[in-house]
Amino acid sequence: MTTPQQKIGSGFGARSTAEDVLHGIDLSGKLAIVTGGYSGLGLETTRALARAGAHVVVPARRRDVAHEAVGAISGVEVDELDLADLDSVHQFAERFLDSGRDIDIVINNAGIMACPETRVGFGWEAQFATNHLGHYALVNRLWPAIARGRGRVVSVSSVGHRRSGIRWEDMQFERGYDKWEAYGQAKTANVLFAVHLDALARDAGVRAFSLHPGGIMTPLQRHLPRQEMVAAGWIDEEGNPLDPSFKTPEQGAATQVWAATSPQLEGMGGVYCEDCDIAEVVTDDAQGMGVRPHAIDPGQAARLWTLSAELTGVNAFPEPR
Repeated sequence: MTTPQQKIGSGFGARSTAEDVLHGIDLSGKLAIVTGGYSGLGLETTRALARAGAHVVVPARRRDVAHEAVGAISGVEVDELDLADLDSVHQFAERFLDSGRDIDIVINNAGIMACPETRVGFGWEAQFATNHLGHYALVNRLWPAIARGRGRVVSVSSVGHRRSGIRWEDMQFERGYDKWEAYGQAKTANVLFAVHLDALARDAGVRAFSLHPGGIMTPLQRHLPRQEMVAAGWIDEEGNPLDPSFKTPEQGAATQVWAATSPQLEGMGGVYCEDCDIAEVVTDDAQGMGVRPHAIDPGQAARLWTLSAELTGVNAFPEPR
């Protein structure tokens, strides 16, 4: 089933919190993996899912920091994972698969934004490698457990996807680096990943979604100079938030929790969400929200999947020979 990219009238909105969307939902016996689930939106997501009864696995590059952040939350475990290192992704997936457990929810929440030019892996641009390729490899490595759980995979994107489509001729920014274009490409990749994963996985009972969580001041902004955020109107000179549309972390976590758990999305998938609803398609910047057509194009999604498989050497859905 192809889900229309249009609102369904969920009854929630921009100010709904993760706790709001989980009201009345019992996740007892469910297992969720939340990358970056120990900081910012990820931490609020971990807290909300655990409160609803889920067992939450938090893979973390900074394992000691993660333990400090989530160690007191009942039903949460921490393991080691560096999304920029494919060997680390493989090792985490092997450890998890060896446990024999099923996965009901995967929330690909971890990411970096507008960082200085950095190369990882085989010379890959770090935002594309961390935000997209690491999560692509993780889900494909974990596919046997995800398939058994017949649940949902949620890819956290951003309105930043509007800044750039996939730069097929210079994906790794070898001809000059722009931190915001690189971020935009990575966020477009997050959406396209969900589009094609849903097409591949729906027959197995697994559905995929992507989303924009909203504007929120979190550690994601750690690479941005204060003056850049002041100039953008996000904060004042003292660091106080100015943009009235900015959300609290509890509100920012709501859409990814809604996409991962809401019974309103039963039988749906492959769509980009915002403010706890499916987003509309937009073609210009006059509207502040919505998803651009380039990010939900099935052809682009299939092309990116094929390229990602070549780059990472892993594909849980190989084409028949």
